[in-house]
Amino acid sequence: MIRTVNLKKSFSTGVFKRKRVNAVNGVSIDIQPGETLGLVGESGCGKSTLGRMMLRLLEPTEGKVYLDRVDLMALGLGELQRTRSKMQIIFQHPESALNPRMKIYESIMEPMQIQQVYNSRREERKKAYELIDLVGLNKEHLNRYPHELSGGQIQRAVLARILSLKPCFIVADEPTSMLDVSVQAQVLNLLKDIQKMFNIAYLFISHDLEVVCWMSDRTAIMYKGDIVEIGPSKTVYDNPRHPYTRMLVKAFSQLGQENKYGTMLKDDYKKGTVPDHASGCSFYSRCPQASMGCEKKPELRHIKEGHFVACHEIKDEQFRGTYEEDILRRAADFRPFLERYLDEYLEEAVKND
Repeated sequence: MIRTVNLKKSFSTGVFKRKRVNAVNGVSIDIQPGETLGLVGESGCGKSTLGRMMLRLLEPTEGKVYLDRVDLMALGLGELQRTRSKMQIIFQHPESALNPRMKIYESIMEPMQIQQVYNSRREERKKAYELIDLVGLNKEHLNRYPHELSGGQIQRAVLARILSLKPCFIVADEPTSMLDVSVQAQVLNLLKDIQKMFNIAYLFISHDLEVVCWMSDRTAIMYKGDIVEIGPSKTVYDNPRHPYTRMLVKAFSQLGQENKYGTMLKDDYKKGTVPDHASGCSFYSRCPQASMGCEKKPELRHIKEGHFVACHEIKDEQFRGTYEEDILRRAADFRPFLERYLDEYLEEAVKND
């Protein structure tokens, strides 16, 4: 299991770098083995920043990231490099992950050589053949350069490279946004098949609600660095409770929610410049239901089974606890699995040393 605790990230901005902009505001999430958590939000809301911090590609300003029981923030460079074999990322532009001067088989074998997974190049090449077949490419693709492949083929080659290290967690950052529609479906199906084979946990980042609804077990809605709603994907889309989630669902007419929420959302949201908020609800300046109480930052509250919403105006359900409490409960449920996985991980680390 991977989880974050109060993860924050701010960047310096302005001519003299004196102003701080909050990109991620204290996010706590968890993803179980074999589960896909979809992360949805508009451009600039902090989705990719959160994903990169979970892999320590970006250092957080504050907070913790745990892979099973390992605190990633406490790891030195050597330990982090070994642990990174368990965590991988699929970038929005797949060609940027491949060296244009290296053939595909060299790119697939490179991570295995860095992590010293096998003892000989013969074993590495054999594994490369197995992986290229697994992702649906032909063996002749191994001797080609990235520029000789199509976008879909490059994405498959990137997947083969990632799988060479047997990861347990993958951040998929808009993995199909640069692909044709016909190719998108093939890549998404491949991601699902791979997840079933290897029990991989995904953080699936996208602005396409329909894709996330189909891919994800749970969905988190992000606005200006805050998670405003999280729950089972079907529940979030069929019965969105946060005003911002309702606006997203209404805007995405393919989900068929425009009749249900159209009257409320047609002209109700506030227009104008969205100010940076120092405190309070991040959606306060835009929300049609805003009140004086919204000047205080809301917690993610448990309103239904597995469904959490950060909104002061939701008062019709019985309060069932916070999302942080639910994370601890879910972690306890998976403790036997985590202990077994950690023992296997430590044995493998000892062998590599």
